[in-house]
Amino acid sequence: MVILTREQLEDRLVALHRGSLELVSNLSLESVLKRIVSLAREQANARYAALGVLDDDGELEQFIPVGMTSDEINQMDHPPIGLGLIGALQSEQRTIRVAELAADPRRVGFPLHHPEMHSFLGVPILAHSRSGDRLLGQIYLTDKLNYPEFTEADERVIETLAAYAAVAINNARMYEDLLGRDRTLMKRNEDLALVNDVAASLSNSLDVDDILNQTLTRVMAYLGVEAGEIFLVEEGTNELHLALHRGEAAEAFWTMDHFNIGEGFIGMVAETGKPMVTMTPQQDMRYLRRAVVDAGFRCIACIPMMARGNVVGVMGVATRRERHLDQREIHLLTAIGTWAGITIENARLNRQARRLAVLEERERIGMDLHDGIIQSIYAVGLALDYARLAVDEAPEQARSKIEQAIQGLNATIRDIRSYILDLRPRQLSGDTLMDSLKRLVEEFRINTQAEITLTGPEDGLSGLPTSHATALFHICQEALTNVAKHSKAKRASVQVWSAPERALLEVSDKGLGFDLSKMSVTLGHGLSNMHTRAHKVSGDVEITSEPGEGTTVLAWVPLRRSDEKPPLSPN
Repeated sequence: MVILTREQLEDRLVALHRGSLELVSNLSLESVLKRIVSLAREQANARYAALGVLDDDGELEQFIPVGMTSDEINQMDHPPIGLGLIGALQSEQRTIRVAELAADPRRVGFPLHHPEMHSFLGVPILAHSRSGDRLLGQIYLTDKLNYPEFTEADERVIETLAAYAAVAINNARMYEDLLGRDRTLMKRNEDLALVNDVAASLSNSLDVDDILNQTLTRVMAYLGVEAGEIFLVEEGTNELHLALHRGEAAEAFWTMDHFNIGEGFIGMVAETGKPMVTMTPQQDMRYLRRAVVDAGFRCIACIPMMARGNVVGVMGVATRRERHLDQREIHLLTAIGTWAGITIENARLNRQARRLAVLEERERIGMDLHDGIIQSIYAVGLALDYARLAVDEAPEQARSKIEQAIQGLNATIRDIRSYILDLRPRQLSGDTLMDSLKRLVEEFRINTQAEITLTGPEDGLSGLPTSHATALFHICQEALTNVAKHSKAKRASVQVWSAPERALLEVSDKGLGFDLSKMSVTLGHGLSNMHTRAHKVSGDVEITSEPGEGTTVLAWVPLRRSDEKPPLSPN
């Protein structure tokens, strides 16, 4: 037995203390493991030392030897795999000290080309907690120098070192976990900053090409990939067309510039609304575009661009590097795809709204032209027709009608000029509804020589909103035009009155009438315009007629606009 002097023992304890302090202060796991095994070899004066590290399942995941050369390590068939005395140390979780390995029944031999070893000291590295001990690893020492076997003193020293090692390994692992969480948090913050940047940029654009460019440029730069593309679903079809490609090998990606829903990666993502990622496109026959694979691309990801639960497009990124896209990056791409999809949908809706506004304006202009200027020209035509008939028998009357026609044409020219300037006819400018109707009725009387009466309230419905008064005026104008054109009536009447919350207009004649069942308000501008004008101000039109019994047009509009509050009742 080796007897240490007092000075030797103190030197050994000091060295162990210093080494242990160094261990617990080191937060690098790799450095800690190497220092543990080196310190154990020094303290036990062993030729060889090793440290086995276990994973969470108790399997040997790392083996760090000291004392063997690189050539000796490389010549071995494999490192220890946890059998024999190493396995016994793991299962028993207590110190094992053996004078001769070959004599111990638990041994199973060494791997081929392993150095010959004799004495052995194995100490478990245990982490103690309230829930029990957990084996973190093991310290192995073989072949004590200048002595046939390891001693009890060696055993106690290495057990003390193992206790420090457990603390050091735990500290290093917690620090690595902390660093990992910090890196994850930083990445998430970077992801959120990117999504926020994309959202802020896209929200200011209603141009689809600009949206696609901004989205793909940012995604490619963030991921560091060499190529990217965006397919858009053609509205009203079952197809996706390549709308944008950026980066390398454009000719390879353009070999297929459209897919049907469900066809290839692009079509499958559009069909399922879920991302698809492949690291082996050369082995996946579903990818379809072999030219892209031949161009050297190995990692390809396709992400749906969603809007209101529907796929509006598919964004793809590709790289030639062996790059694995993790779940965090997939979630990031999905979020960006959703932002882009919503923005694209908004841009499309805005374009449709502008198109609808143009159609509505075209319809309004058509109604205004028909109900205003065309009706005025028709009145001029009636005056000239009367003058033609009277030119021989009543020259003065003919001359009067021609003058009236000239005045009507001049008024129409002024109306057209005014319309060109502000796209609004002038019929109601500065007048109440009754004033305008009086002028309209007088023109009808002069042009048709028919009897016509106009009755209405004394205030002329002066409080009626201009839009509502304009609607009634044009409805009356169209109704009187129909009387002049079709009914051949000698008598007609126009009545205006108010009821609770309504202003009403009735135009009736004793003319030919017609069969309503054979007439549709959608045929011809006249009847359709009457209904359209009334409906636009939340009113309505009712037409009654019988063949030989004349026709009545009853129209009503609200007394106030829908956004106008009723007046307060007096107390």
